[in-house]
Formats: sequence, C-alpha cells, structure tokens
Amino acid sequence: MARTRKSLKLASMTSLAPPPASVEADDSTLFLNRELSWLDFNRRVLAEAEDPSNPLLERLKFVAIFGSNLDEFFMKRVGGLKQQLAVNVSELSPDGRTPTEQLEAINAAVRPMVAAQHSIFLNDLVPELRRNGLEILRWEEVSEGERDHLRRFFESSVFPVLTPLALDPAHPFPFISNLSLSLALSVRHPTTGQERFARIKVPGSIARWIQLPPPSPESQRFVALEDVVAHNLDLLFPGMEVEECHAFRVTRNVEGEVDDDPADDLLESIQEELRERRFATVVRLQVVPEMPPWMRSLLCEELEVSAEDVYEVAAPMALSGLIQLATLPIPALRDTPWRPVTPTRLQLVEGESRDIFQIIAKGDLLVHHPYESFAASVDRFIAEAAADPAVLAIKQTLYRTAKDSPIVKALIEAAERGKQVAVTVELKARFDEARNIEWARALEEAGAHVAYGVVGLKTHTKVTQVVRQEGDGLRTYTHVASGNYNADTAGLYTDLGLFTCRPELGGDATQLFNLLTGFAGDPQFRRLLIAPINMRRRFHELIDREIEHQRAGRGGRIVAKMNALEDSKIVRNLYRASQEGVSIDLIVRGICRLRPGMPTLSENVRVISIVGRFLEHARIFSFGNGGEAEVFFGSADWMSRNLDYRVEAIAPVEDAGLRDEIRILLELQLADNLKAWQLRSDGTWFKLEPPAGEPGCSSQVELMARAAARSGRAS
Repeated sequence: MARTRKSLKLASMTSLAPPPASVEADDSTLFLNRELSWLDFNRRVLAEAEDPSNPLLERLKFVAIFGSNLDEFFMKRVGGLKQQLAVNVSELSPDGRTPTEQLEAINAAVRPMVAAQHSIFLNDLVPELRRNGLEILRWEEVSEGERDHLRRFFESSVFPVLTPLALDPAHPFPFISNLSLSLALSVRHPTTGQERFARIKVPGSIARWIQLPPPSPESQRFVALEDVVAHNLDLLFPGMEVEECHAFRVTRNVEGEVDDDPADDLLESIQEELRERRFATVVRLQVVPEMPPWMRSLLCEELEVSAEDVYEVAAPMALSGLIQLATLPIPALRDTPWRPVTPTRLQLVEGESRDIFQIIAKGDLLVHHPYESFAASVDRFIAEAAADPAVLAIKQTLYRTAKDSPIVKALIEAAERGKQVAVTVELKARFDEARNIEWARALEEAGAHVAYGVVGLKTHTKVTQVVRQEGDGLRTYTHVASGNYNADTAGLYTDLGLFTCRPELGGDATQLFNLLTGFAGDPQFRRLLIAPINMRRRFHELIDREIEHQRAGRGGRIVAKMNALEDSKIVRNLYRASQEGVSIDLIVRGICRLRPGMPTLSENVRVISIVGRFLEHARIFSFGNGGEAEVFFGSADWMSRNLDYRVEAIAPVEDAGLRDEIRILLELQLADNLKAWQLRSDGTWFKLEPPAGEPGCSSQVELMARAAARSGRAS
C-alpha cells in the first residue's frame, strides 16, 4: 500500500536501538523512552487534525489540543529534565539516555511536529474553513472599513488594558509571565533618533479572536487580537515611530516540588508555589521567523535561554487559543452533538418513586461516561445524599473539580444540614491548585472536615462513601471511579464508575478514608487495590497467575487499558508473561515503554492506542484466570508514580453481568480500525485500517450507538 501524505508528514521521529533478543539483554534495550513516547501520542492527536474525514471545526480543535498538550509537556517534562541538568543528575533513563540526550531528542522531534501543526492550520484548515463561511484573517486581508471598526474596538476595549513596558537604564527588562503572548517592539523618536525596546503583553482577559461584522448571514470573520494591537500602536506611542513589532511567547518550568514536611502548613506551601511558578525558569522561547537577530539575542539574554530553547513558529503563534473558534456553534462543521443517556436503571418510571439508594441496594450499578450521563448518576448520588435525612455522613476525595461544581455545592449543603462531611482535597493537582484551595476553604466554612491527604503522596483516587441509617442499621454506599468528580470533563473523557453497597468494598472504603484523614495506622484491604499499599503486589500476582495458567494448559490472557504504561517492573513482568505464551492486549492512550512484537520476548503482546472525539481515560485490567475472569478498574495507570507515590484505588468488578459489559467494551476497542493506532517494536506507530471490502469500526461511535439503543432513542 502506498504511503499517504499523512504518514509522510506525521511519521514517528523516535530513534531507537535494535530490539533485544531476550529479557536478559541490556536493560536499556528493553524500554522505549518516556518523553518520545508521549510526543508520539501528541503526534497521533495531530493526525486527527489532518484527517479529512473529521469535520473542520473538530480538526481545528485537535490543532488547539496539540498545542495545549505541548505547552504542558514543556512546562512539566522539559522543565523537569532541565532541573536534572541544573543539579547534575547522572542517572540514566530506563532506555539509557542522559537528560541532555533526552532534551536533544525532544528538540529534534518537536520542531518538525510544530511545523506540521502550522502547515495543517494555515495551508489546509484556513482555506477550507473560508470556503465554508468561517474566515480567519490576517490584518492584510481586512478592509479599510473593517480596520476602522477594529480601531474603535481597540480604543474602547483594549487600549485601557494595555501597559507598554520599556527597557532603559531606569526600567529593567519586564517580567514575562508563563504562556503569555507578547509583542516585542523597537520604537524610535523621530527627532532625536533614539531607539528603545518595549514589550506589550497581549491581554488574556480579552477574547483571542475578534469577530468582525459579517458581510452576510452565512459568513463569520475573525482576526487575532495581537494583530489588532500591533496595527494600532500609534495610539500607545504617540509621536514615536514603530520600527519593529514581532510576537513572542515564553514557557516556564512548573515542576517545583512542595516541601511535604508535616510541620509546614501545606495550604501556605501550595500558595507559595503558585506565586513562585510565575517566576520559574524559562524552558522555551517562541518567536516568529521575521524577528531580527538583535531582538532574539536581547530576549535570550534577558530571559536566560540558549539558542536550542528558541522555537521559530509562523504567526499566529499559541494555536492552543484556536479552541475559541473550534467551539463555535456551526453544526455543519462539527461532530453531531452527543447527549449522554440516563442509565437504564436510573431512568424515572412514571408513578414510581425510587431514590438512588434503593436502586443500588438491588445490585451493583456500572456507568460509562460520557456515553451515560454523569449528572443523572454521580451528581444525583451526591445531591440525594446531601438532601436525604437518613444519610448521616458523606466522605469523598476531590482531585480535579469543575469550575462551578454541583458536587461541591451539594457537599457544602450537606455540611450545613448537619451531616458529617469529610473531604480529602488534593491541593497538588497540577494546574488546579488554586481552584482546589478555594473549594477547600468553602467546605471548611460550611463545617465540613477537610483533609489534604497523606504526607509525601498525592491523593489521586476517586472514591465516595455515603453512610445511611436504614431499618436494619447503618449501610454504606460506595462509588469508585476512574475519572474525576468533574462534570465538565465527564462530557469529554471516557471513564467508568461503580456504585455498590457490598459490605467488603464499603469496609475497604472506610479504611481508605481513615488512612487519608490520618487515623488508620496499618490499614488492611480485602477487596480494593490501594496504592502504595497492596496495588503493585497484587498486579504482579495477577500477572504471575496468568503465567501459571498458561503453563498448566488453561491459557493465559491479559487485557489492560490505561493512559500510560511506564513502570519498568510491570513491563518486565509482562515480558515474562509473553515469553511463557500469555496472550496480552494493551490499550494505551499515551506513554508506553514496552516494546511489543519482539521475537522470543514480546511476540505475544499487542499495543494499540485510540484517539477519537472523546479522550480515552478509563483504566481497566482484565485477567483470564483460567476461564474465571477477574476484572478491575479505577484511578491508577501502570506508572511508577501511580503505584508508589500516589494514593490510588482499583476496584474489582464482582457482578458477572457487569464483567460482561466491560468485556464487550474491551472487545470493541480491540476491534477498532478507524481511530486506533498500533505500536511496532521499534517504537513507531501505524494507523489501523479496515480490511479491504469490510466496514470500519470506531469503538466510540459504536458505544454511542449502543448507549442510545439501550435508552430507546435514535443515535
């Protein structure tokens, strides 16, 4: 089959050593590089932006997501590697690379990817969108009448916000905040000829894309805010001549660690980290190609960045800001909207009054978001618990929450009603720290008990427990999930949640919350897998058990779905299982250190990744167990940080019918040949395609259709 333009443009850039012959080979040959593997994931995101089968605004959305992902990668991963360099870390990565070698490989991989991103946007999407009534214009394309309109807008809505900052003996180089878009200027006094450098921050409080009056009802026209600012500088510098004006953008490291000394106040520590983050080391400087060398040199010197940290990108830069346009309500250019269905057992029946606790008491309930409604299940569970007089206590972990969270509001209401409310708020949820601090304070003011987890560990688990007074005594209702208690992301991420009143799981949840509030000294868990206590050990036992089943002739089988497979010990054990003949299918969205398909080592391992309209986020682990399959799901990936340095919870699925539902889900994903990619042993990925003459399968489309059919509505 001929290589397509897509495969040529987006082929993996990862450089790898030859595959090892056996598990006894040098360690570095057993593993793929974590950072390059993540970049390959973002390359798959970019492939969705290039795919002409996707609607135009969905493609634009993927261009923006690619940019946002890359911003976070530089802040966290590149920033972390640069910190290692600064303190002379000599330890090699599992694939045998120094921090310097990893940074060089990242540099080589990122530059062509960013060039491809801008090419897709400027050469493919902008013309196609224009043909479909959405025009993204440069200043040169704007008419005189429209320029007058934009000048009036600038005078009334932008000019008062701007503060030009000069560089001279009396004014040091201004601070450039993280991810801010700026204009670098050279202005000249016409009489004296004196030239000065100035910087203007493009205000983030104003929409990035300014809409022009439409020439017709079928057309929408937008121009970038930085273009509006750049072409009205005479109002900012009256009597001066603007010699140069060029956009640039700074990315700073955010990997500073918080001191977990229990004698310190964690809340104050997090607030201090947020303040310091603004002043952290610059790890990337983005400039437009037109910026003259002297201006680049000045920025590099003042920002203390080297030439390899400068990334040249065509205007407009910061394409993550395209999300504003990607969400425009133009149905013809978007995916058909998906409205999550109410799970069948939670649907209201006319003439019947049932609370959610009665429904759960009749049997475990599994929900799959966003195919099934978060509001009709999780939000309802917490809201009913807050209002129910029989509910005595609510305990919950919060990692990332929505901006206007109905769950937190319900918890506040419950506390105000006099119920015992205990909430573990993870203050170190990266990029959500400020919001979590606000919620923690609001909960405390309402009378809730707020804890900040276990010293030295992030609390990443997603668990809720409701204690209810019933006729035969107290009963606990437990919810365990793979995703956050966040209504916003529940519409975009695929996640599982289990509602149960099984006493064993309830007892384990009680132990977990006692651990989080500092009460349990030596907790014992019977059913839940809790990191860092028993989860790693149990996963290795389950893999070893499949090896024993295979040796005994009963067949070994592992299917695991996760965001990332990074832990070297788990990878080694999977290699052992493959060598024994265990059949292993892995659905890994992002990072994967394991190298599948290597003769005598991993030839029984297949790895796929699915990138579609929803972000694959669920973590599911299925073990064949000689025909008596055991299935688990929860919050943890197979990453060292999840298994050893976070509090995580993985729950068994004990209802046979629910295990069958998950088995069907996994089978659909393994059959996906429209949105799935497969990993080769050399670290490169290839897009799966339907066999000739056969229909394609998109697991996400199929799951939407199945959910709609269950609810009795057309998909």
